[in-house]
Amino acid sequence: MTYDLADDRGAVQAFFGERAARWDARFPDDGPAYSAAVNEIGLRPGAAVLDAGCGTGRALPALRTAVGPDGTVLGADITPAMLDEVVRAGRDEAAALLLADVSQLPLQDGCLDAVFGAGLISHLPGPESGLRELARVVRPRGRLALFHPVGRAALAARQGRQITPDDIRAEPRLRALLAATGWRLVSYVDQDDRYLALAEREPE
Repeated sequence: MTYDLADDRGAVQAFFGERAARWDARFPDDGPAYSAAVNEIGLRPGAAVLDAGCGTGRALPALRTAVGPDGTVLGADITPAMLDEVVRAGRDEAAALLLADVSQLPLQDGCLDAVFGAGLISHLPGPESGLRELARVVRPRGRLALFHPVGRAALAARQGRQITPDDIRAEPRLRALLAATGWRLVSYVDQDDRYLALAEREPE
């Protein structure tokens, strides 16, 4: 991204709103990577999980499969056009959809077992408040999965830029950010074909 997302929710909505209708067509081969990432969360049948910043909902069917018919799957996004695409693709059958800011979720404390966030960390206006809010709604020892279908270097190359140590997804910076917001980083993978950071909700 070439704009500053800090505290600018309108910029997030504008950026993704104008791209929503063609988002899936731009990335048609990402489905297996989403499913593989969901499998690594360790969700159990009957669990409650949120896809935070769900976009067009590519993770929702895999999340539904993981928690089964008795589980709860929520998809939240701040951009109405993205949720429209979830419905258009029929993925709303796998989840209940929320038009919501991830930093201000209409959910009770500790009501979730896990959160999945694809590309989320780079698009949170104020990442500390967003991660702290996700910690609020996840039970102690619950999981957070921060995913991207390509790694940092591959994404930077796609965007014509260089990766730097202050990249929010770099392991040292992410570990510190998570620790400051109620999470403990438990695994970190940054490869050309996958980025996946798994964290655990620290007990109070």
